[in-house]
Amino acid sequence: MIEAGLKPSVTRKSGVALWRQIADQMRQAIGSGALGADGRLPPEFTLSQRFGVNRHTLRSAIAALVQEGVLRAEQGRGTFVESRKRLSYPISARTRFSTGLRDQTRDRRSVLLADAVEPAGERVAEALGLAAGSNVIRLETLSEADGRPVSRATSWFDAKRFAGFARHYAKTGSITASFQKFGIDDYFRHSTLVSARHADAADLTDLKLSPGAIVLVAIAVNVDPKGKPIQFAETRFAADRVELTVSTEA
Repeated sequence: MIEAGLKPSVTRKSGVALWRQIADQMRQAIGSGALGADGRLPPEFTLSQRFGVNRHTLRSAIAALVQEGVLRAEQGRGTFVESRKRLSYPISARTRFSTGLRDQTRDRRSVLLADAVEPAGERVAEALGLAAGSNVIRLETLSEADGRPVSRATSWFDAKRFAGFARHYAKTGSITASFQKFGIDDYFRHSTLVSARHADAADLTDLKLSPGAIVLVAIAVNVDPKGKPIQFAETRFAADRVELTVSTEA
């Protein structure tokens, strides 16, 4: 179904491939209900005419959205809008990935993609209350819910205080459990700054998104019970799979 709200506009000399432009516009139209409101995509012929492109270009856009999980193709039946509801991720004084999605998903897991010890840049040092250039541990992590990647994060920790943190995380897949190895049984969200942008190359790959996809970015500082910063993190959430909700409850 195509509603009046869908007004395709592709630019052939923009430097962005036509199929990417179409995929981006289709994703937005599906999210607003202007396309596929009845759960099914219109025929390829109708869409190719509406976008003013050939079927090959249109199929490339559809294939990208199928890979991303926005659409579902069924042989002999057509292409359907994937009806999975967005997960609601709460941001509160005690933000935790596993508990935050516990009532919405069956399985949750987080894995370590990479880690390194490096000098802290100005932004990281300031967030952690360290001198610029102090050694910090950087973790690159990926979190999944029911087999679907939902977020990718980069986190930094004081390398002196948390030596071996990456090793503990690799074993537990949990920031909370890893902090407990250092005698920190509880910690609190001090601040969170939320924004949105297009996914970069790494996020496209790890979150299995198509070019043009939007990610929600949460930049946060966690502190121990004494108020000392212990983690600075930038988490990117797939915007078509997760919505962020701010709670005043602990």
